[in-house]
Amino acid sequence: MTKEMRYRFAERKDTPLILDFIRRLAEYEKMSDQVVADEKLLEEWIFDRQKAEVIFVLAGEKEAGFALFFHNFSTFLGRAGIYLEDLFVLPEYRGQGYGKSLLKKLAQTAVERGCGRLEWSCLDWNRPSIDFYLSLDAEPMTGWTVYRLSGETLRRMAEDGAEQDSAAFAEMI
Repeated sequence: MTKEMRYRFAERKDTPLILDFIRRLAEYEKMSDQVVADEKLLEEWIFDRQKAEVIFVLAGEKEAGFALFFHNFSTFLGRAGIYLEDLFVLPEYRGQGYGKSLLKKLAQTAVERGCGRLEWSCLDWNRPSIDFYLSLDAEPMTGWTVYRLSGETLRRMAEDGAEQDSAAFAEMI
């Protein structure tokens, strides 16, 4: 007999809990030094700007795991998808179906919203997660590399773009 999983979408009052899950995930991924998010930022971007959503899977009344996701867009499919940014299950609940149930709930959400896909990234060294995803028939995307601009590099690119726009505007007048 499989246990019935319950879920709930995060509310503003859950912001400290969301940050706690993020910090625990960062610790697991050996990236704690990269967490600059705080409650104020999360509240602004998740609840005020509505740029991401969070869903919890419950063990009784306790949150056993969380998934933070947002919509992206596939030009090839001509429709939105769901991008799973983070999925984390507390260690004491791993191996009991909570992670799988969260992915099933996200798949259900994607289908209900008419999305064309559910996708995510995984660290190359994270063999337990890779094996888990493969067991669900998730397909690894070979031939693709993630690129990122952040921090000072992002700011420098933006400044270069602003200078380019100013120069183009000056040529027009």
